[in-house]
Amino acid sequence: MQLARSNQINRLDGLTLGLLGLGGVGAVVGFILAMGSPPDQSQGFVARIFHMHVPTAWMAYLASFGALGYSVAYLVRRKAHHDRVAAAVVEVGLIFMALALITGMLWARPTWGVYWDWEPRLTTTAILFAIYVGYVVVRGAIEDPELRAKAAAGVAILGSINVPISYMSVKWWRSLHQTQSIDLTTGKINVDAAILIPMLVNLAAFTLLFIGLVRLRAIIAAREAAREEA
Repeated sequence: MQLARSNQINRLDGLTLGLLGLGGVGAVVGFILAMGSPPDQSQGFVARIFHMHVPTAWMAYLASFGALGYSVAYLVRRKAHHDRVAAAVVEVGLIFMALALITGMLWARPTWGVYWDWEPRLTTTAILFAIYVGYVVVRGAIEDPELRAKAAAGVAILGSINVPISYMSVKWWRSLHQTQSIDLTTGKINVDAAILIPMLVNLAAFTLLFIGLVRLRAIIAAREAAREEA
């Protein structure tokens, strides 16, 4: 009975495949819409990087809160599943965080004249990236499963504290970085509809891909754990 239940949990299910499939199709549609969006008045066609940069940055923030939720759940309930999902969220989040940094640098070069500037938004994002690299390092350095999960949960909670600081940095300090495209504190949308729609399509597609990849990574982690127990 227990073995059958374990196999069911560890099996690649239709929901995961559906999320990945829909996310992939949505990303293709989003790319086509982004390439057809009008050029920016001051930045020209280079501003199309916006359609990938903003959604990947939002996914990085989503990963931080996802890791926070599952890490707290593990500390409260001590279920290995919560630890595995937290780890999966961070690993997938690192991919999106790296994409956000890379696309941001590619956008900065023609607009700021440099690939990188230690202004508040970039600095806090780099710190968040370093924290989650540290999360992966901690998990690889500690052999005891319970101690590893507790230490990783602490790192995830620490990283989540940096998210609101990073998000609000463009308001709190004078910065080269543009203000939020959608200001969640006021509900104000700071971009035109022709630019907003492709960005939202990409955001929806990346969200589906993010959830699908997290589920896939968690399934792989569950299989690895089952092999270790066996």
